[in-house]
Amino acid sequence: MYQVLYRKWRPKTFDDVCGQEHITTTLKNEVKENRINHAYLFTGSRGTGKTTCAKILAKAVNCTHSTDGNPCGECEICRGIENGSILDVVEMDAASNRGIDDIRDIISKVQLSPERCKYRVYIIDEVHMLSTEAFNALLKTLEEPPEHVIFILATTEIHKVLPTIQSRCQRFDFNRISPRTIADRLLYVAQQEELELTDSAAMLIASVSDGAMRDALSLLDRCMAIGTHIGEKIVADAAGLADKTYLYELAACIINKNTAKSLEIISRLYSQSKDMARLCDELISHFRALMLIKSVREPRDMLIMSDSDFEKAQTQADYLSLADIVYYMDVLSRAFQRMGNGTGDRCELEMALVKLSSPELDGTTEALTARITALENAVKRGFASSPAVQVETDKTDVADETEDKATQIGKAKNEVSNQVIETENNKISEPDLSSNQPPVSSEAAMPKAPIAKPVPVIETPRPTKSVNIDEIYSNAKPFPKWVEVVNNLKPFSRAIAAAFTGSTAYESGNYLLIDTNNEIAFDLLKNSGRRDEIRKIIQETTGKVYKLGPYKRPQKKDEQQDKLENFKNIIKDSGIELVEE
Repeated sequence: MYQVLYRKWRPKTFDDVCGQEHITTTLKNEVKENRINHAYLFTGSRGTGKTTCAKILAKAVNCTHSTDGNPCGECEICRGIENGSILDVVEMDAASNRGIDDIRDIISKVQLSPERCKYRVYIIDEVHMLSTEAFNALLKTLEEPPEHVIFILATTEIHKVLPTIQSRCQRFDFNRISPRTIADRLLYVAQQEELELTDSAAMLIASVSDGAMRDALSLLDRCMAIGTHIGEKIVADAAGLADKTYLYELAACIINKNTAKSLEIISRLYSQSKDMARLCDELISHFRALMLIKSVREPRDMLIMSDSDFEKAQTQADYLSLADIVYYMDVLSRAFQRMGNGTGDRCELEMALVKLSSPELDGTTEALTARITALENAVKRGFASSPAVQVETDKTDVADETEDKATQIGKAKNEVSNQVIETENNKISEPDLSSNQPPVSSEAAMPKAPIAKPVPVIETPRPTKSVNIDEIYSNAKPFPKWVEVVNNLKPFSRAIAAAFTGSTAYESGNYLLIDTNNEIAFDLLKNSGRRDEIRKIIQETTGKVYKLGPYKRPQKKDEQQDKLENFKNIIKDSGIELVEE
């Protein structure tokens, strides 16, 4: 009969236990020095080795040939405990045997001497499930048991265990196992099982298992049912995880306020039977990663992801403020809490994404704070020379504080919007070099004031003299300071600097034309706010204000035609008359 991996590869000695060295070392020393306690309490999250260590301890105290505190695993006692033929080691599940009668049955038997072992060991799993009466009945026996009896209690919820029980036991706290430790164990098991498991797939299993070795081995078992060549995609399919690409796409939709596309992605994932609650949790974890990137000096060691994913996360974090990220996490967390309560997981996630794309729909304090932060950033970014927006606070009516906040935000939006239009009307627009179209006339429609979104820098079309696009490109010369400009962008924004890394620039009058194959760079140039920031860095580096646009590479002529033209020029330069027919 097939044996699942977590049972097949359950540790047989203390040395085999992963990630709990602070516990196994102590237990080994107690066995070696024969300082056995009468009661132990093992506590910690699921799958961290509590029951495993209890069984190893039961074998170690009774083993006839123990080595360095470990059971030998070969003697009659070790084999009998392992296969369950020795009845001196009793394992009881308190979840199904939680009454006072069950405990009285134990109390009546503890006085009996062991049949074959030195100690009679009682392992009570999930001990917090015992009733109060059962706990009270166990107290006296647990405090002064016979010399041949050892109690080992295990629980995942230590706060539910009576303090009087805890005080009578030697307590050991099991930690969550680190992802790297779990991944190394999985790679070893995969090698023994003749599986091809990539390191990235092992790390993904480790991150999903949340510090539980048993959960990690169970997930590896499910992956084996799909194939023997296990990569990240197989792990994601087996765990029901959304592909990392979808997470970054959904985050980008939230950042760009693209409601339609985010709902299309949700629909597609739902049709692929992706679990919506797990997807919501993954999104929360994704924004947590962005929060750590924004908050911690060295976040790389704290995040379980590939280097390429970390670079993508850094890019997205540069577009957001810490207030934005916390607001996103709060909305998604509230949606996650409501899932399973009748509305439907998919509907809850869709409503959360709509709220994140349209902050005006959310009236919570966090939403108002995020909108105020967006307005402040817009003022700092595009209107540093304008007077600061003053929001008056009504101190006379504390009861109407929430309503006053909404009124203040409305005033702020109107004042900022008026400053946008007033300031931008004094600007001279730049021709769109990417479209090769002449400047737009002044009769174009004026921009509308933004509603509850970060205020962009609006470039209102103004009359300007006709610009010869071909002449601008033909007069373009290499711009030698461009490398210095890209280096100066790094302290300001790693994402923008990365987008322009490897690019070149050409100068033509007061135009600076950028040549690159990176589409993200052109997207940044199209974004008016980002373009102004790039222009500011260029001005600080060169002392000159440029208008920015993409460089149009000249088309290559036919090589044969070029040779003919060169030959004609040589003939003309030599003074020989050339007659073409």
